[in-house]
Amino acid sequence: MRETVLGKTGMTVSRIAYGTWQLGGDWGSFDERAAIDAIRHAHELGVNFFDTAQAYGFGRSEEVLGTALRHELTRDRDSLVIATKGGINPGSDRPRDAGRAWLRRGIEASLRALQLEYVDLYQVHWPDPGTPAEETAGALQELVDEGKVRHVGVSNYDAAQLAEFDQYRPVEALQPPYHLFQREIEREILPYARQHDIGVLAYSPLASGLLTGRLTPDTTFEPSDWRSQASAFQGEALRRNLAVVNRLAEFAEARGHSISQLAIAWVLAQPGVHVAIVGARSARNIENSLAAAEIDLSAEDLAQIGRIVADSVSMAGASPEGVA
Repeated sequence: MRETVLGKTGMTVSRIAYGTWQLGGDWGSFDERAAIDAIRHAHELGVNFFDTAQAYGFGRSEEVLGTALRHELTRDRDSLVIATKGGINPGSDRPRDAGRAWLRRGIEASLRALQLEYVDLYQVHWPDPGTPAEETAGALQELVDEGKVRHVGVSNYDAAQLAEFDQYRPVEALQPPYHLFQREIEREILPYARQHDIGVLAYSPLASGLLTGRLTPDTTFEPSDWRSQASAFQGEALRRNLAVVNRLAEFAEARGHSISQLAIAWVLAQPGVHVAIVGARSARNIENSLAAAEIDLSAEDLAQIGRIVADSVSMAGASPEGVA
């Protein structure tokens, strides 16, 4: 597994991080035993970077991750990089709450769920317009000073929000959505991150399943799966993008890759992107994704991919893709 230094954090991490959103219940039901096996298998194959969040099942995903890696976390804590996120308060009057009190409660809950004394990277899950950046940055610095957090990042922030946060404390890492059908971060966010040496962890490189080659126009999802309510997974938008996926799959196959490997490799080939976050609910699915870190796409490959994707329907916004 190829590794990289995650921007100004200085941490050496695998270029693919194992993401655990799918273990919180928002993607429908899952087999916990199979999920634990997948996490362990990813580690066996060289993944040292694992990303979760309090909001993924409100602690459930963190518990599964902590259980899966318990032996390694106990024996050699420094060999793993554990990232989680806070600042979400579902069911309250302020579902996005990056205030000092809620962030502190959040990290304490996350540490209990993970059974850890500290996390390597703590990220604000969503921008909170109701809390001044100075308060959020100050609260996170307090957690660093107390040894509960080693590095500070944000997720779903735009360039202006990054700049505002940077006035009070440097943003060390950024987690934005990024894939072949969603490229808006290329305009301002990625240039800002490159300029300020911010480590970029791109989430959803497979467009939440669209770039796996497994979906069809007739695919349906469990009611508990957020994609069942997403416009990007219905109607003409889905049909047009699946047609693009078919062309990308042919391009990938001619080069000995799967469509999902091609999509992940494309994300990793973009200047300023350090890591692609990939999730899997079973061990058999993780091997295919991890192989993408070894693929080197040429300039002509990237140009041809760009021509194919020109026919796609773009997805936009920081919320799950296409959710109305």
